[in-house]
Amino acid sequence: MYTLAVWCPDWPVVAASAEAALPPHVPAAVVRGNEVVACSAVARAEGVRRGQRKRTAQGQCPDLAVFEHDEVRDARLFEPVAAAVEELAPGIEVVRPGLVTVAAQGPIGYYKSPERAAERLVDHIAVRAGVEAQVGLADGLFAATLAAQRGRLVPPGCTGDFLAPLGIHELDPPAEHREDRAELVDLLRRLGLRTLGAFAGIPERDVASRFGRQAVLAHRLASGVVERPRVRRRPPVELSVTGDLDPPVDRVDAAAFAAKALAERLHRVLVRHGLACTRLGIEATTEHGERLRRVWQCADPLTPQGIADRVRWQLDGWLTRERLTSGIRLLRLDPEEVVVAGARQPALWPGAGEDRGEAAERAARALVHVQGLLGPDAVVTPVPQGGRGPVERVRLVPWGDERTPATDPAQPWPGRLPAPSPATVFASPEPAALVDEAGGDVVVTGYAELVARPHRIVHGGQSRRVVAWAGPWPVDERWWDDGHAVRAARLQVLGTAPNGEELAFLLIRAGGKWAVEGVYD
Repeated sequence: MYTLAVWCPDWPVVAASAEAALPPHVPAAVVRGNEVVACSAVARAEGVRRGQRKRTAQGQCPDLAVFEHDEVRDARLFEPVAAAVEELAPGIEVVRPGLVTVAAQGPIGYYKSPERAAERLVDHIAVRAGVEAQVGLADGLFAATLAAQRGRLVPPGCTGDFLAPLGIHELDPPAEHREDRAELVDLLRRLGLRTLGAFAGIPERDVASRFGRQAVLAHRLASGVVERPRVRRRPPVELSVTGDLDPPVDRVDAAAFAAKALAERLHRVLVRHGLACTRLGIEATTEHGERLRRVWQCADPLTPQGIADRVRWQLDGWLTRERLTSGIRLLRLDPEEVVVAGARQPALWPGAGEDRGEAAERAARALVHVQGLLGPDAVVTPVPQGGRGPVERVRLVPWGDERTPATDPAQPWPGRLPAPSPATVFASPEPAALVDEAGGDVVVTGYAELVARPHRIVHGGQSRRVVAWAGPWPVDERWWDDGHAVRAARLQVLGTAPNGEELAFLLIRAGGKWAVEGVYD
């Protein structure tokens, strides 16, 4: 997973300026929705910054040349750069226009040193594509990208030391390339965690118990842990889809139509197998037998629109920049790398290839029909509401009724269960036993303290060894109402079965007995 990244600074501006033949000394910026998403070095010297409003940027720099954001343009003009990198380092992967990665062992082994490989790539790109590029080396895509932006060659195994002094804002790249972490980054900054190293210094188990899954993924990136496993599932051959284009495609608009149809076919195939694609191979064959191939890499599983966009960008680049002798007659999509579809939750009902509103309307009619057969309570919708326990925080509303919570979820609810919530919640807590090493019952005192260390948990006829726990948290509700008062304590426990399988439980102790309220994935 030692990765070489080639990064072209301010690529959206470079592409827009090249298309408009703008002189390099003129300040330029690219905007999307009246917000600056990229600007040139000349514009930055005048005070223009990413995230500024268009009017503010023009106030800072009256001579600013402004271009609208265009992903198709960025991808089309980036194709010569990708081709130049591939001439020296075969097997490249385009992460996004402006960023290419490749396994580092090949270039380093061929050119005998990382420094020599980086120098040759930068010089070759400048000669063949006429653009400036920077090269970075590190373990994994995230660290290699940051290294390329700084022109750093990080030795293998030293990625954590390289990341430690960098600002926590590095975890929040553009939202179109990775899940938006702006809220998490803002929270970490307010907690005083200003650098990646400070965040990485917190135990992962504490991050998981307080912030949730997305924070754990961000914590692993900050720690220098490679975000993808070394051993990946090998995609079966039948996952690939091929489209015969008749007549052959030689125009960009026709290519876009073909890309959308083929992308939807590939997505349906992957959904049937319970998979999602994170590395997409695109191959085109012309009438005269010319073969073109490119691999696109994505940090998150690709949606149907994401697949279609990358196919369209690539075909646009080939048809516009390559000197093809004939039109494209065969298009093939290969999912080079797949992950279990649980990494991304698909819709409850499929809508690929048709209007999403129409699909939702047909599903609604089907659910109403089920209610007519089985009664209104046969189909319910969960609505988040306020509460302290996991059962109290969800209200099941019959389908078609107004989806309003019975209690306000925005209230503070002191003593409520901290995130993450259990994946499985029992309507009535199931009996369980929590014992110490001597086999005695683990008791909770009136001060919410355990009298002994938990050793084993018994639930559903299976005994597990306790390896960790969190809590207990006292529960003292409705103390003013003798008929409905609740006095208890909750405890999170992680147990290991004899076969090594780990499972986390949410326990509650009331009336001198333990019970399981929920189970975590």
